[in-house]
Parts: sequence; structure tokens; C-alpha cells
Amino acid sequence: MSERWFEGPLLGFDTETTGVAVDRDRIVQAALVSGPHPGVETARTWLIDPGVPIPPGATRVHGITDERVQADGLAPAAALAEVAAALRGAVDAGVPVVAFRAGFDCTLLSYELERHGIEQPDWVRMAIVDPSVLDKRVDRYRKGKRTLGVTAAHYGVPHAQAHSAAGDAIATVGLARAIGAMYPEVGGITAPELHAAQVLWHAEDAASLEAYFRRKGREEAVDRRWPLCR
Repeated sequence: MSERWFEGPLLGFDTETTGVAVDRDRIVQAALVSGPHPGVETARTWLIDPGVPIPPGATRVHGITDERVQADGLAPAAALAEVAAALRGAVDAGVPVVAFRAGFDCTLLSYELERHGIEQPDWVRMAIVDPSVLDKRVDRYRKGKRTLGVTAAHYGVPHAQAHSAAGDAIATVGLARAIGAMYPEVGGITAPELHAAQVLWHAEDAASLEAYFRRKGREEAVDRRWPLCR
């Protein structure tokens, strides 16, 4: 039997940022986690001086301060060029990229690369696996929060060093492998087929959330685009 996508190489991707506005905020830490098979992943982390103040609220989440990035951080253009090159390499090698709530990390990275004049990865050819989208598809009626930590715990995936880019990326890869192994709807198709399915699943979930808001008397739009929200 040929190797299924969740049994082979994956590239986990995560960021810590100055905030949640994808078009304005900056990356202060990025991590890529790679490995040929489950349990043998290694992480590479970039600490980045964004050139703008890190708001106290963001620091409370990830613990990264202005003093730390000014002392030890890399220039954004240099660090982000290396991240983008690794993602382009994954595309060329046919390795799926795994990101939890990929619409945030991928879109913010895309704006950052544009800001610094760095070549974008081929987002069209990239096969992205988003455990957040997968979890909502396979267990759509489960109540409670669906943060990375809560979702990882639900599937029995270790999540050490929460709110560090490397710790979150490692947990995200483990979560993708766990869901792929548990659900043939997810693990029984190719990574490109899964990517295409997630585009539809995310749009369906966004429409459902909008309908929920309307029932509560709230007119809120939910972005149906995935993985790039721009």
C-alpha cells in the first residue's frame, strides 16, 4: 500500500505576531517543523525584530518583548526570505504544509512578504492541511472551544510550549496526523484533493456561522476565503 499523506513528510508552519490584523500586524516569531515520518520532526525557529512596538497584549500571549527582539531578533527581510524559500521548497517537493487556522498565518505572511519585496510561495500549487478546518468537518457538533490547545487535547496530541511558534507548529503537525489516521474522509484522499475539499468545508462553515449570527440578531460577515484571505 502506498504511503498516505499523514504518514509521510509534512511541513508545519506557525507564527507569533504583534496582533491579529493580517494586513497591518507583523511577525515576531516564525517556526517550520519538518520530518519524514511521525515522531521524527525537527523545528527551526526565527525570532524577528518587526521594527514596530509589540503591544503589551500580544506580549502577554507569547511572552516576546521589544527588548528581546531588539537584542536577538533578525531583520524581517532576511528571516522571512528564509521562511518563504522553505515553503517554496515544500511546494516543489510536493510536501503538504500544515497550519492551524491557516487563513491567519498564511495571509499575514503573504502581506509581510509583499511588504519586504520577497517572492511569494506558489499558494495555488501549495497543498495546505488545516487541522482546524478538518476538526470542524469530522466532529462538527462538538461543544466547547476549538483552540489549538483544546483541540490537541481532544485528540490526545501533546502540546508543550503553547504560544511559541515551534510548540504550536509541532502540535499542529501531530494533530493533522491524528485526524488523518482517524477519519478516512480526511486521510483517504491525496493532499491536493484534501486542500480542495477544505476550501469548500471552510466556506460552508463560514456560511453556517453567519447564519448563527443572524439568528442572534447580529449582522457579521465571516470570510469564506481560505487559505488566503486577501
